[in-house]
Amino acid sequence: MSELIDKISICVERGKVNLKAPFPPDLKEQPGADEYTREALEKGETPEAILQACNQAMENIGGKFSRNEVFVPELLMAAKAMNVVMEHLKPYFKSGNIKSKGVLVLGTVAGDLHDIGKNLVSMVIEGNGWKVEDLGSDVKTEKFLKAIENCPGCIVGLSALLTTTMGNMAKTVVEIKKQYPDIKIIVGGAPLSARAAEEMGADAYAADPQEAVKYLNSWAS
Repeated sequence: MSELIDKISICVERGKVNLKAPFPPDLKEQPGADEYTREALEKGETPEAILQACNQAMENIGGKFSRNEVFVPELLMAAKAMNVVMEHLKPYFKSGNIKSKGVLVLGTVAGDLHDIGKNLVSMVIEGNGWKVEDLGSDVKTEKFLKAIENCPGCIVGLSALLTTTMGNMAKTVVEIKKQYPDIKIIVGGAPLSARAAEEMGADAYAADPQEAVKYLNSWAS
């Protein structure tokens, strides 16, 4: 790994977005993921090498999060730093030089307006090389079905924060599986559990963003 790519990886894992970013305090007034990625590309580093290093950085911070060594703010800042890198790499995705791992259609189910957790999941998953079609909150089943129709081969992520909307989630899972039996569905949110996911017919339950990433990567073609 070159020195520049190593610096990008450190910035992503530590959540150092750019020169102006005050977080983390020990890297204040130092370049961040933004500046180092721009410099690396200008000096001929390959987008693939940058992406690979950043994916490893996201795995590292995700592992720390799962072990309670860091918390949501640190994970969120790492995701922001990763998304800054992805902005630089987008032209290479569009040109076909870099392939995304797949598409996740994501939304908070009907009747539930909460989206903070869903947004965090979206950022972390995008940071791990996936394209996310974020449908927002209070998403009715028909909107999920339309998105699946427009994204053949996608995976679906359903979020719910309220116990009262778990019924809507279950109905959405049943209808998706009825029309698209081969589609993988992952569910998450405070009232959910692995047992609840199994009972409603979902393929997986993720307690946190990193667990969602692990499932997605295991299903990637």
